[in-house]
Amino acid sequence: MNREEARLRAEELVGRMSVAEKISQLKYNAPQIERLGIPAYNWWGEALHGVARAGQATSFPQAIGMAATFDCELLQEVAGVIATEGRAKYNAYSEHGDRDIYKGLTFWSPNINIFRDPHWGRGQETYGEDPYLSGTLGSAFVRGLQGDGEYMKAAACAKHFAVHSGPEAIRHSFDAKVSAKDLRETYLPAFEMLVEEAGVEAVMGAYNRVNGEPACASKALTEILRSEWGFEGHFVSDCWAIRDFHENHHVTETAEESAALAMNTGCDLNCGDTFLHLLDAYEKGLVKEERITEACVRLFTTRYLLGLFDETEYDDIPYAAVECPEHLSLAEKAAREGIVLLKNDGILPLKKDKVKTLAVIGPNANSRVALVGNYHGTATEYITPLDGILRCAGDEIRVLYSEGSDIKDDRIEHLAFENDRISEAVIVAEESDAVVLVVGLNETLEGEEGDTGNSYASGDKLDLYLPKPQRTLVRALAETGKPVILCLIAGSAMDLSFEQEHFSAVLQLWYPGARGGKALAEILFGEVSPSGKLPVTFPHNDDPSLPFEDYSMKGRTYRYLEAEPLYPFGYGLTYGDVFVKDAKVSEDGFSVTAVCENAGSMETDDVIEVYVECPDSPDAPPHPSLKGFARTHLLPGETKEVIVALDRNAYTVINDAGERVSGGTDFRLHVGTSQPDARSEALTGHKPLAVRFKRK
Repeated sequence: MNREEARLRAEELVGRMSVAEKISQLKYNAPQIERLGIPAYNWWGEALHGVARAGQATSFPQAIGMAATFDCELLQEVAGVIATEGRAKYNAYSEHGDRDIYKGLTFWSPNINIFRDPHWGRGQETYGEDPYLSGTLGSAFVRGLQGDGEYMKAAACAKHFAVHSGPEAIRHSFDAKVSAKDLRETYLPAFEMLVEEAGVEAVMGAYNRVNGEPACASKALTEILRSEWGFEGHFVSDCWAIRDFHENHHVTETAEESAALAMNTGCDLNCGDTFLHLLDAYEKGLVKEERITEACVRLFTTRYLLGLFDETEYDDIPYAAVECPEHLSLAEKAAREGIVLLKNDGILPLKKDKVKTLAVIGPNANSRVALVGNYHGTATEYITPLDGILRCAGDEIRVLYSEGSDIKDDRIEHLAFENDRISEAVIVAEESDAVVLVVGLNETLEGEEGDTGNSYASGDKLDLYLPKPQRTLVRALAETGKPVILCLIAGSAMDLSFEQEHFSAVLQLWYPGARGGKALAEILFGEVSPSGKLPVTFPHNDDPSLPFEDYSMKGRTYRYLEAEPLYPFGYGLTYGDVFVKDAKVSEDGFSVTAVCENAGSMETDDVIEVYVECPDSPDAPPHPSLKGFARTHLLPGETKEVIVALDRNAYTVINDAGERVSGGTDFRLHVGTSQPDARSEALTGHKPLAVRFKRK
């Protein structure tokens, strides 16, 4: 069904409603209207990396882990699976008359906010720090979720619009002040791509203000979204964000005024309860019926596009589709592709004829909680790193296990107890040929405001260091002299300077999903080569000169970085040795043909990355920007041509007025398996190939 037909049907249905009935449909938990045959519908659904909070579901890696795959086809396939499982659940729940929260077909995903500061607890929900990567992967996710059938398979939602990335503790009252250049260059491009290129059905506003206006009632942002980009879907508030207008932002005085302000500036759907006051606002003349009608029509247009009043091709999807073998296999593939190898002195892959006793140590080594991140469903089976290693080791390797330390400081009841665990870990390490040390965080230590506990109540990280008990464990194991493979489970960049210097190998697992331990073990034992790339920069340490509340891009992300990073954006090693030996730019400049060779002895996936530099433009970022990427697979000794499509805006820049202008006529394209910086070259041993391109 096309949008025009769906809207006509929505207009006809809404035209038969009273004002009160229309208003009743503008809340996330819309009630039934029995006389019109309209069933109740709950708009609130979550699906960042699998259907969330609705029971059983396939558990994919957290969004930041999927971003590390640099694999658009994978993201689209994953989202298609999520939509299939969403339909399976919707069909089953509806048949039983259950239309409660998290059981609909409107999913408030993906989160395409820019991960500008590594302290942000919700950065794990995003696709990283780069606007082009975020927009490209986000668009793939939207296409997969919404499908290409006669009806929309599920409705995606781009959130949180816009200029939103913490701090969590003050998000309900915070005013994110941003320059015109940073707004257009960094914070809006991903949203623009999802609207214009992927046709996302919904957009969710953020809690904070943007340059003085609440994001859920911003005339400036609405003008860009509706008039400039031509967005035709519906706009939803973040949950209880409209209440913040009068309680925290103080831009209004009453709930009626807040409801009217949101409605009059284009918010159609209220996650929260402030629209309960919309009828009073209407009766006081604060909002017109025409605007209420338009909001209702937009929402019912979405419901018609989903086929909620018709028979559709998705009605026969059975509940058995949830966590079926094919879906679980895809989740494992996503976990394998997203794991990033940051250091390897040659110890990996582990060889069973040389490692007879393997120590598996750390608080995340056998933790189910650490696998899934936040906004997750429930898996039938969880495979922790310890589980996966035991399966792969078989009878050939003896595995010794010690938790080693607690996950965080305030769970330590007795220092002596903690010292006992450190001692046990050291003993286990000394009895082994090698150590797999699994440390990091979980959703109780980083995440959304209110969802984490104790000293981490805001959801944001207090610093970039491992919790103190884990740092003690790390140093104790370093002193044993045993080769240590550090595996970090976390949704963000951490300071791994000590680990990089003292350990034999370092792996970033993110939150790899319920079966992530299997993927890790397959990489450790060389059944598959690691191939993930960092979607965020890992700094050497905390930089106090970058206040969390400052939304300026100066000094932030790889494009504006001033200090040398520990691990750069786009970096990741493999068990192969892939490099670009030749590259040619197409006549129009919007594709690059890269000739790649794997000089290593193992087959591997790798990612060809293209960065564009505009040396003649004073408005260009100080460092080349990612404008294209493509995954490829190469056998040992194989040479292959890989075609990389480039961003439609590859040769433009944003000036200080926020205008997109030409970047000049003379450009340098850097084509390789990492970005063109000194640190990446030092870590990989390869320098991207530089190609000059002159554009008329």
